[in-house]
Order: sequence, then structure tokens, then C-alpha cells
Amino acid sequence: MKQGLSLRVSQHLALTPQLQQSIRLLQLSTLELSQEIDQMLDDNPFLEKEMEDLAPREDFGLEQENAAAETSDAEPESWDGPMDRVSEVRVETASEVAAPIDAEGVAESWDGDGSVEFSPDDSEWGGDAPPRNNNNDDEKAQATELARNQESLTAFLHRQALSLRLDDTDRAALRFLIESLNDDGYLEDSFQSLAESLAGDDLEQCEELVHRFQVALGLLQSLEPTGVGARDLGECLRLQLQAVPADTEERAELRACALAICKQPLEMLAKRDVKRLAVVVGESESLVKLAIALIARLEPKPGRRFIDVERNVVVPDVLVLAHGVDKQGLPQFRAMLNPEVMPRLKVNDIYASALKGGKGDSHAGLQQRLQEARWMIKNIQQRFDTILRVSNAITQRQKSFFIHGELAMKPMVLREIAEELGLHESTISRVTTAKYMHTPYGTFELKYFFGSGLGTDSGNNASSTAVRALIKQLIASENPKKPLSDNQLSDMLKEQGIDCARRTVAKYREALRIAPTNLRKAL
Repeated sequence: MKQGLSLRVSQHLALTPQLQQSIRLLQLSTLELSQEIDQMLDDNPFLEKEMEDLAPREDFGLEQENAAAETSDAEPESWDGPMDRVSEVRVETASEVAAPIDAEGVAESWDGDGSVEFSPDDSEWGGDAPPRNNNNDDEKAQATELARNQESLTAFLHRQALSLRLDDTDRAALRFLIESLNDDGYLEDSFQSLAESLAGDDLEQCEELVHRFQVALGLLQSLEPTGVGARDLGECLRLQLQAVPADTEERAELRACALAICKQPLEMLAKRDVKRLAVVVGESESLVKLAIALIARLEPKPGRRFIDVERNVVVPDVLVLAHGVDKQGLPQFRAMLNPEVMPRLKVNDIYASALKGGKGDSHAGLQQRLQEARWMIKNIQQRFDTILRVSNAITQRQKSFFIHGELAMKPMVLREIAEELGLHESTISRVTTAKYMHTPYGTFELKYFFGSGLGTDSGNNASSTAVRALIKQLIASENPKKPLSDNQLSDMLKEQGIDCARRTVAKYREALRIAPTNLRKAL
């Protein structure tokens, strides 16, 4: 075998640690990013948060030139939405920062460049240009208003239990059951499992605890809200029915029929099988219909009103505001980063100064940590820049949605935005996942604005989102006694020029969580 030398040209992409971190930060949600930043703040002494009382509010965010805003003579207009106080944040991003994430221009390691001098990256955000925001006093920033403090279900039950005259053992058993309820007010665990969690393998003590829990359950189910402490939905409904007044013979008969229905398999009640239920409970169909109507007015989740709604609040990453009008008199919109989700980070000046002039290997580790802090700031900046670029592209392409709503949504796929911005589809997918945009019609995930198209008679395509909205509108206006079938909905869409098969209608209806025809029919 003869040996020789040869030249070969090849091209490959190296995922450096910086690039890996940039990609990871891009796909994180707001909550996950906050946790990542908190972890980095704990691990890296060179990274710190900019305190609000030490820095002016104007330093929030970055600025981006908006050509449409500069050419428009109209003053910015704000829309009346759920967020009554929204900051106007303009973002200006350096071209190299807004460029697509790529391996080119990225340092090869976390070791840093050996410099401990102050650099432009050490400012808040760490961008090449210091963040600025022309914020006025009339529009103060606040992404969401905190929900009003409310009493929890367990606190409400504990307060009621204080009025009961119980010995210490029964009071402790009742307190334990209250603490064992789920958010809906149900007692999911069996008495045996609860007893074993306290007594372990002691059978005699377990039996004693089971007896105490049975007594305490009766006390728990006597408290408000009615139905709390039920083990299943049937028991919850029966507890509420027992509290319904039966002061007349008709009401007593109706309540007895409803109780008999709730003792049967709930599948028959869910399907509203009136004829079968009438045979099983031995009552007339007219009385069964009235009993089903009575059951429908009950609360299947007694703890629903005590759930802390603040935990379910979605904080949007992007705000869309009206910004003047175009030549046709139609409102223009622009996307802006939500200042409430943008972290205020900077390099600690004191620690960085301490490294100035340091030599030798003793400072190599600290120099590496300083460089990590700078890269963290820059990658977070690049993350928000990319989110803003994608959001602005979506806002321009879906302008009709912001004016007319869901019915005006246009078909759009990730590839279109990727080609427009010069990014990869995977980058667009990461940006639009778990990122939310606040619009005049509510808060939506960025992926909501993407959808396939259905053919129309005019040769154009209709967005699947618009078709779902149209189906929802048709069902909302139907006759409850004669609800529209999937075939009828398909025919009605075809009359409007949208080619949508029955199976597609059924798929969209299920996605909207709308019951089929037989369950929507009024009794």
C-alpha cells in the first residue's frame, strides 16, 4: 500500500459552547429563562442584576429603527385591551447582533480573549450599543396586573373547622383530610393509603386512623362549598343535590330522580341517553329531562373558585400596539418587546476592576468566568432581538388579523418567515415555541399565527385558523334544538367557497373542544 499526501476542502459547522448556549436560550420560555438567569447569577460572581433604583427606567430594553414609524406622520395610537398600561419600547439592534445564529464569528472556547478591561459588552444587556428607550410618563410599563389576593380552599375550610367543637384527635384528622384535597376539592387518596402514610406498617393504628378519617369525612362534607371532600364526580353531584331544597312534592320528586341518575354510570348522563335513564330509574322521560337540567346547574369542581388565577397568568414576550395609519386609512401595527420579561443584567464593575492588570495562571479561571458573563449577556440580547424580528415579520404578514380578528387570518408557514429573515426554519420553530404575543384580541402563542391553507373557489387559500373560527361562529349561531352536523357544516363552508371535507370539519371541531351534534342538542 503506497502512502501519499493529498489536499481536501471540506466545510463543517462547529457547535461551540457559546453557540450551544445561544440555541438553548432561544428555545427557553420566559419562566425557564428566568430560572436559567438565576442559576447563572448564583454561579458567576461577575454577573449581576441591574437594580431598578440604581438605573433609570429608560434603560429598559434595546432600540430598533422602525422605518414605517419614521415615515408616518401620525402619532402612535394605543388600543384598548386587557392591558391598560403598556410601555412603549423601541428597540434598535446592531446588524451583527440581529443576524441569524451561526457559528461564524463565535469564539472557539469559554476561555475568553484574556482581556479584563472594560468593554462595551459590560453594560446592561452587554450589546455593542447601550440600551435606550424613549419612554414617556403617560405610558408606564406593566405587562400584567396582579390578581387580587384571595383565600385558598384549604384556608377557607380551616377557618370553618375552627367553629366546630371537636376533640384534638378528630380536629387533627379533619385537618389532615383538608390538607389532602386537590385543587378541585376532591379527596383522591383512599383512607387506607392516607392511614399508611402516617402509621406505616402498624395495622392496629391504621385501622384506628381509617375510622377517624371516616368520621372526619362526614364533617368535611358538611362544610362549604357544597360537594367538597367527594371521592368522585358522582358523589360530588349527590352531595350538592342533597342540599337542594325539597319543600314541595314536585321538587322532592325531581331531586329524588336526579339522585337516582347520579347513582348510575355517568356515561349515560354524559350522552344524555334520556330513554335509557328513564327505564333505569323508573321515571318518565319528561321528569328525567328536568332532572338532567337540574344536574347541569351543579358545580362539578367545588374548589374551582378558590384556584389562584395568578398561577395561570401568561406574561407575553411581545406587545403589539397600533402605530398610526397607512395611506388607505387602515391602522398600522408594530411589535415591541415586553419590558417586564426583559432581564437587566450587567458585569460587576468591582470584580472586573479587581482583575485589571492580573497576570499568570492564578487569574485564568476568573478571566474565564468574566468571559462567560459577557457571553451570557450577549446571548440573552440576541435571543430577544431574534424574537422581535420574528414578531415584526408576523405582524406585517398577519396585519388583517390585528384589524378584523381570526376570520381574517392568512395561511402562513415557518418557511416563509425563515426566508424573509434569512434564518433557518428550526430557528423560527424555537422562537415561536412557548413565546407569547399580546394583541388587541388577546394573548396568543407565536405558533398560533402559523397555519396551513385550504383551497377556495377563487384559487386562493384560506387559513386553517380562519376556517376553525368560521366553524365556531356557525355553531354558535345554530338552533340548539337542531344543531348542525359535520356534513352540514362542510356544505355551508363550500357555499362560502371553502373546500373543507367532513373529516376536516370534525377534526377542527374537536380541536375547538366542541361536542358532536347529539351532545349539543337541547333537550
